[in-house]
Amino acid sequence: MKHSLFRPFSILAFGIFATSGAANAQSAASSEFPTKPIRLVAPFAPGGTVDIQARILGNKFQQQLGQHAVIDNRPGGSGTVGLRLVAQAPADGYTIVLNTIGAWTSTPHLMKLPYDVFNDFAPIIHVSDVPGVLVVHPSLPVKTVKELIALAKQKPDELNYGSAGPGGFTHLGMVLFSRMTDTRMTHVPYKSSGAGLIALIGGHIQVYLAPSVPAMPHVKSGKARGIASTGTERIAILPDLPTVDESGVPGFESSTWTAIAAPAGTPPAVIARLNKALQEILQMPDVRELFKASAAIITGGTPERFRDILKSDFEKFGKLIKEAGIKTESQR
Repeated sequence: MKHSLFRPFSILAFGIFATSGAANAQSAASSEFPTKPIRLVAPFAPGGTVDIQARILGNKFQQQLGQHAVIDNRPGGSGTVGLRLVAQAPADGYTIVLNTIGAWTSTPHLMKLPYDVFNDFAPIIHVSDVPGVLVVHPSLPVKTVKELIALAKQKPDELNYGSAGPGGFTHLGMVLFSRMTDTRMTHVPYKSSGAGLIALIGGHIQVYLAPSVPAMPHVKSGKARGIASTGTERIAILPDLPTVDESGVPGFESSTWTAIAAPAGTPPAVIARLNKALQEILQMPDVRELFKASAAIITGGTPERFRDILKSDFEKFGKLIKEAGIKTESQR
């Protein structure tokens, strides 16, 4: 009888001690993090903005964290393939992802995804804003945003603008531009940003909101005419190019951005360790110069700041996509 009375207490005590032991083990593991290399997933092919930034940051991991970063390029699905991989990875901080705005904020409104943006990821840090460049074909008789607006109103639906596909940064930026300027231009989607830029240079389209890095050489050579940058401030390496806001469209802003996240459930201590290290990396003079050369504006901040930006842009682009009736081929 004595045995039966004390047995439930023993089981309960064992459960408490086991839980406490597991928590202590997790806390100890977090305090020692990292003890092995960290996989930094870049969900795009080598050579693009995400890959370039991943390598710039990854090169400093040994210095700040005492472990190397292994850059893992996982292109496909406009960044969604890499996000899926990380969402399904162990929540221990050893697999993280650097991704761009589309897969976080607009793609979820256009297709069913194998992850939830808010519930399957733990934000670490907002890395940078990357403004685009509004470019036109040199044959188009416009040199300013105001002249482009006037021509578009004079010839509704006659000007063609390109994009890297429905719902992406290069598309939604132009949808926003058209709505804010009360103009109508015809959308011509391509399979990539590079293809859209080639189409502009070849004269197949007249207008393109291009990613700044691949556009810059063509702007400088005269193969494309840059009329404005699309961020909140001028691009450092194109200081003479005004913003769209400065050019007569108050409040216009359409930049892509990059950010880093881990799988949901990653211990807060690990998130804090990664955030602190990345904040310090982003303040290094050589890192700042490399970001500047790629037209990126370093942002940084807390995990909470990244979550707030994500929530705001998710809602903004969801509303824009719905109001503009944007659909992918699979939704038609």
